[in-house]
Amino acid sequence: MHIHILGICGTFMGGLAQIAVELGHEVTGSDQNVYPPMSDELSKLDIDVTNGYDPEVLDSKPDIVLVGNTLSRGNPSIEYMLNKKMPYMSGPEWLYSQVLRHKHVLAVSGTHGKTTTTSMLCWILEYTGLNPSFLIGGVAENFNKSARYTDSEYFVIEADEYDTAFFDKRSKFIHYHPNVLIINNIEYDHADIFHDLAAIRAQFHNLVRMLPENAVVVYPLEDEEIQAVISMGCWTRLEPFSAIEGEWTISEANKGFCNFSVKNNEKEVGSVKWSTIGEHNAMNALAAVIAAKNIGIPVDKACEALSKFKSVKRRLECIYALKGIRIYDDFAHHPTAIRESLKALRSASEDGRIIAIIEPRSNTMRMGVHAEALPEAFLDADLVYFFQPDDLSWNIDEYMGELGSRCQVFMDVDKIVNTICNDIKDKDQIIIMSNGAFNGVHRKIIERLS
Repeated sequence: MHIHILGICGTFMGGLAQIAVELGHEVTGSDQNVYPPMSDELSKLDIDVTNGYDPEVLDSKPDIVLVGNTLSRGNPSIEYMLNKKMPYMSGPEWLYSQVLRHKHVLAVSGTHGKTTTTSMLCWILEYTGLNPSFLIGGVAENFNKSARYTDSEYFVIEADEYDTAFFDKRSKFIHYHPNVLIINNIEYDHADIFHDLAAIRAQFHNLVRMLPENAVVVYPLEDEEIQAVISMGCWTRLEPFSAIEGEWTISEANKGFCNFSVKNNEKEVGSVKWSTIGEHNAMNALAAVIAAKNIGIPVDKACEALSKFKSVKRRLECIYALKGIRIYDDFAHHPTAIRESLKALRSASEDGRIIAIIEPRSNTMRMGVHAEALPEAFLDADLVYFFQPDDLSWNIDEYMGELGSRCQVFMDVDKIVNTICNDIKDKDQIIIMSNGAFNGVHRKIIERLS
């Protein structure tokens, strides 16, 4: 079957392309934003990707067109597809009909930590010989890819609450029908499609009320929004965990959570010693351990696997280390995620400055929805450098006053690079936060320092 994917370079649709190839399909695609890491992933598979949405690419008459959720009416390929009455589906619908309905599905949802937790869970299954299929919203370093298909009965998937397609405004995760569901947290995000937190809560309720009775929901007790979702109706077994007290908890063994213990009813049942840092990642690990236990993986074996976990591209990923100076690439684009990443760096750093460089690129950030909450997110940063794009709808300077001289706003990426490189000191920790390519700022700083 010939499948053409519109929006193929998105993390989900690109992963779908990899799975379709492994299933034996001919895959082509179109996108207007072609950049690594997904462009590299597709290139390895020799998938023909057209830059832009010229409808002529559909003249090859694919058997089906899979439509990414970034495309809408008015797009030339969409209009051509509809006018010609070509067969089309959303990516999540195709994935369920062709793959997931035949698998035991472990899904990881929540506002933050989905990609990392999904990667952890995948690695636990891989390490213990279960050879899972998976689809992750990032490149897991233990696999050096974001998706694969195997003959295993298990499929691990990152369950995104973003909408499915222009013709299906339900969240993607509605299509997955998991047997094991992790909900890491629920906060307000994706303001371009959700009017308020109640709208997000409703989508999570839709997900929970579709779960079979023999499924399980793994979640943190402290999250009030998750509790609110569950109180709306849940017919599935619950397995909560906690950072403080409860049936499942963790105990920090050293600074930065590079070494921690997993406890069940206050008894240590496993320990993890790894290169990953931060309490939030230790909590992600706990969720993955509990999920894995529900398919028969012993807790101590899951912890053993996590001790060999290599993290995920662009999730607090160290991309440069020389003379005590480190540069991290991080996907954080929400105040909570920014705060947790900086908190993790601070907890693991004995000395040296922490310098945060931020591009407000997500739709929610560009709308300024969290502008008032941003200053508090930078509590652990010594210096904060914001990039203000020409088309940003709000003025960053107007909201960062309480940061004082710690914060500077730039209209030019090269000026950020010059400022950083002219003032760099030994043991500085630089963290670059963006969910895009950020005009190559990572490469430019590293080239100057090298």
